[in-house]
Amino acid sequence: MIQTEILCQSPIFRGISPEELSELFNQIHFQVKTYQKSDLITIGGEICDRLLIIQQGSVKAEMTDYSGKTIKIEDMSAPWPLATAFLFGKENRFPVTVSATSDVEMVSIPKPEFVKLLQLNALILNNYLNTISTRAQFLSQKLKFLSFKTIKQKIAHYLLEKAGDRLQTVEVQQSQGQLAEMFGVTRPSLARALGEMCQEGLIETDRRFIKILDKNRMNLLLKG
Repeated sequence: MIQTEILCQSPIFRGISPEELSELFNQIHFQVKTYQKSDLITIGGEICDRLLIIQQGSVKAEMTDYSGKTIKIEDMSAPWPLATAFLFGKENRFPVTVSATSDVEMVSIPKPEFVKLLQLNALILNNYLNTISTRAQFLSQKLKFLSFKTIKQKIAHYLLEKAGDRLQTVEVQQSQGQLAEMFGVTRPSLARALGEMCQEGLIETDRRFIKILDKNRMNLLLKG
């Protein structure tokens, strides 16, 4: 069963009331699919011919590089849409493999039915355009991050992005294990790189807080 109270909080349907959204969904064909924890939802490379929106639960998106190493791209939870930037275009394929990290309900809207929604409501069209622009910017930043070859470069980029121009100290919400998964490295390798950066006078660590001691040297590290 569709839960419009949740879906109207999605970036695709933001600004639309649950009642109005229910009326719109009555005019299209869609499915609500259920998945158990660890189930595969999409496989990277398969045709993206439907808009998927998480109605309940959470998922993770991963990508495998040419060496076979799996890198986590991001975690997503309800009511986030999947692969919005890849629904249209010549190579409209899912860019990542998505699997459930909890029990999941997923609303699946076939591409022609979603086009009908866009034609029925201008706010949905505007929301969708904003969403794909935001996703394109996110993916651009992610590709830049993945282009760094060393763990230290990835750490430096991550910290400098979070710190911006004003902050010197960054609070890291993720555990070392989660950071290692995000960077596509092992936890011991990440811990070793952090330790070396401390010894080199680049950073200081205090539990979840990391202080950047020399932003200029950190930026030079990125230039490799």
